[in-house]
Amino acid sequence: MYHLAEASNWPAIQREGLHCASALLDRAGLAGQERRRWEQEQRPEHAALPNGAWIRDQRPMPPDALARCLVGMTPAQWYALINGRVFFWVDPERLNRQRAACSSRPQVVLIVDAPRLAQAYADRVALTPINTGNARRRAATRGAATFVPYGTWLDSGWASEAAHLGTRERSRSHAPVEFTVGGSIPDIREFVIGTRALPPAKAFVP
Repeated sequence: MYHLAEASNWPAIQREGLHCASALLDRAGLAGQERRRWEQEQRPEHAALPNGAWIRDQRPMPPDALARCLVGMTPAQWYALINGRVFFWVDPERLNRQRAACSSRPQVVLIVDAPRLAQAYADRVALTPINTGNARRRAATRGAATFVPYGTWLDSGWASEAAHLGTRERSRSHAPVEFTVGGSIPDIREFVIGTRALPPAKAFVP
């Protein structure tokens, strides 16, 4: 599977590991209202934190669009949920869609050994059946149950998602779209089996 990182963040990732947005806010020392603005509101632009780490925009998740597709939570709670996880793509085509959204900036693709990472972080892994970072164009119903714990998914597929969101159960053949890990992965280099530098406008080719 694949993680797309800003090239400017790659030296810090090699030194300190891969961190969710909330952990990056911790490391930048942000608190109070300023932190809430970063963590519980839509980030309309790609921006640098006070410590120099860059954090991505959330333009495809406007709060009004989220409000129409969320179950059991507010847009602010959804932003906080998203910001608490590290995301990996299972499908390189989806990675390239994200890459297109930041085509003017150099990126680094981390190619990760999924089974080993899943085993090491099993208690913090959750899979999703949708692109949770996009709420536009007939957005799928979503909520906390969209993130299906790895063990639950192994046992019963997407049944828990349907039960909690009141949606039709997806087939077991419906492949995960995102592989996520809560919090930080300080030893991410132990699971990286390759990297690919992408200059501006260049797509990833597996």
